[in-house]
Amino acid sequence: MSDASAPSAPGEPSEPSAPGEPAVLEVADLHVAYGARTVVDGLTFRVGGGEIFGLLGPNGAGKTSTLSAIEGLVRPASGCVLVDRIDVQRHPVDAKARLGVQLQSSSFQAELSIEQIARLYAGLYGVRLTRETIAASMGSIGLGDERGKRFKQLSGGQQQRLALFIAGIHNPLLLLLDEPTAGLDPQSRRALWSRIESLRGRGSSVLLTTHSMEEAQAVCDRVAIIDHGSLLTLGTPAELVAKHRDDPRVLAVARGDVTLEDVFIALTGSEIRD
Repeated sequence: MSDASAPSAPGEPSEPSAPGEPAVLEVADLHVAYGARTVVDGLTFRVGGGEIFGLLGPNGAGKTSTLSAIEGLVRPASGCVLVDRIDVQRHPVDAKARLGVQLQSSSFQAELSIEQIARLYAGLYGVRLTRETIAASMGSIGLGDERGKRFKQLSGGQQQRLALFIAGIHNPLLLLLDEPTAGLDPQSRRALWSRIESLRGRGSSVLLTTHSMEEAQAVCDRVAIIDHGSLLTLGTPAELVAKHRDDPRVLAVARGDVTLEDVFIALTGSEIRD
């Protein structure tokens, strides 16, 4: 996959055109501030149709604030967010109807069964689900034998699989996934990756945040690395490794062949952040 770079101001990273169809998400010169503190500082990127796009950054980099602005939960100080060419601030209802959201920690009604939760959220989105459809859907995410269980009885991996199913229940144009596999074991993580790929196959684009460079490399078509609210670099994982492999900062942290994690640490620093 190749991206054509548009001209950029000196010292600023250019934003390659999103591949394939017209952009499903456009974030343009986004600024988000809490009082005097700016947490997103001129961020620009696009997510194309059917693309899985990773937003990477250390703690405090501005990822959650960016997602909140895309969801319409935070009003930007300036800049623009378009979902399917709809301005999130001017037309929030229309924009949100095109979104599916899975948070890092999803909490559904604890006493409801999986089947009841599926019916509840399908009804909210105006989606008709028969018992047969629910059974088939639960089977496809490995919960076929669990659909009578209450949400509070599910394991962490099962809860995440259900949350991803609910986020995509209305076939949204864009899925926002915040650390979707955090805390999962390898088997559950791979199952979530397969589910994300299947949602893409149904026509959804995906914007996800993750601290796992393995996940970003395995799942994402392109990734953006941000820090202090600003874009540091953007491209396919392979492009970023090739682009930065000779950077002295990368060579200083690499142990053997340069990886996406080496690039990430070199650009964002090695200090631990809370």
